[in-house]
Amino acid sequence: MPATRRRAGLVLLALALTACGASSGAKPPGPPPLVPAIAAPPGPFTHDPAPAPAVLIHGATLLTGSHLVPRIERGWLRLRDGLITDIGAGDPPAAAEGEEVVDATGRFVTPGLIDTHSHLGVYPQPGVAAHSDGNEATSPVTAGLKVAESFWPQDPAIQRAVRGGVTTIQVLPGSANLMGGRSVVLKLHPAREVEAMRFPGAPEGLKMACGENPKRVYGDRRSLPSTRMGSLAAMRERFIAARRYRQRWAAWRAKFSDEAAATEPPPDRDLTLETLADVLDGKILVHIHCYRADEMLQQLRLAAEFGYRVRSFHHAVEAYKIRDVLRAQDVSVSTWADWYGFKIEADDAIEENLALLAEAGVRGILHTDSPLGIQRMNQEAAKAFFAGTQAGVTVSEAEAIRWLTANPAWALGIEARTGTLEAGKMADVVIWDHHPLSVYARATRVYIDGRLRHDADAPGPAWSDFEVGR
Repeated sequence: MPATRRRAGLVLLALALTACGASSGAKPPGPPPLVPAIAAPPGPFTHDPAPAPAVLIHGATLLTGSHLVPRIERGWLRLRDGLITDIGAGDPPAAAEGEEVVDATGRFVTPGLIDTHSHLGVYPQPGVAAHSDGNEATSPVTAGLKVAESFWPQDPAIQRAVRGGVTTIQVLPGSANLMGGRSVVLKLHPAREVEAMRFPGAPEGLKMACGENPKRVYGDRRSLPSTRMGSLAAMRERFIAARRYRQRWAAWRAKFSDEAAATEPPPDRDLTLETLADVLDGKILVHIHCYRADEMLQQLRLAAEFGYRVRSFHHAVEAYKIRDVLRAQDVSVSTWADWYGFKIEADDAIEENLALLAEAGVRGILHTDSPLGIQRMNQEAAKAFFAGTQAGVTVSEAEAIRWLTANPAWALGIEARTGTLEAGKMADVVIWDHHPLSVYARATRVYIDGRLRHDADAPGPAWSDFEVGR
């Protein structure tokens, strides 16, 4: 039935019911009740109000992700209240009352995998235009945007990532803009809204991009940038403005230490400059989409000019050319195992990139930038590890595990909470049926904050109502 006819029918039905009520002597309904005002934002809406159960895992080879003790044979660990409370080798302690005991003999245990570069939820599945919410390609600088406000928690790809052992992701805006907006770090729990998935206390990031993408998007719009020099000039202009903005606010706060007693209004807020001021203050971590070595050096000079630090270069297929500089400045590199050749700035990629970075002491990170690659991060790391060892590059199994765990945790500013198997860390734990760098490896159990979010032997229902509805 057409919508107009349907609405007309409902109106006639309502009139008829009203007439019936009047003729039978029923009292006509009064006005609808007022909706009460909400004093504060609700939430976060979570499905897990109860504490996480206690679990004792034993008999496995623990690949801890730690430099101190990277491998523990016949290891055991105890999960309680969402944390790893104890870890050791040999015979496990006696199980406590009510504690689930998991015999993982012959299996391997790692920290949960972390992807520093994901667009899950903002370019969700199915990948249609109606779901495309990652690039606000209306201005080259949109630093004041928050990607969390585009995130769709029912993306079916989220559960698939968990099945691959992924427990934490950084969701980024796309790379159409020079400064695309604030990132968000999420734990991959099933939830009704993004706030229930936020990694507690994780700093936000600023997604920046250089090279071909901003040129391609804005180059034909008669505005900066259409060249690489235009890109740097536009970034510099915004940071100059942000520095002045920060000075205005600092002067106002110095004059009025008690804002309630201020006799003049504060400066006008500017969301873009507010974000960049937080970058200058070190409150927001900088993540830069950048392929070429010379452009990474340009970005490091820009950072030095304004006094902020680059936390991680993303994609960075030419990072091997400047690995000494990256090591000296403690800049991490989030890259693929073997993506190359899909545009000119990606042509000089080599499969030994991650291994060469690790050999030089750079914090190498295996990222995906893909809803498919995130399902097999362990295999992608294995490819990079194999390419390096075949070329004679000195790289260890432990370092390859760190590409997926400890190093990305550092890049996201959450290394004190997750990324290694240590007492006191979050209980983000994966049990594998083969060595995780094996092509045969399958994540059999995935715990996030101590909650079993994937069990290959007892698969649960689909997380996404979207898939159920289809």
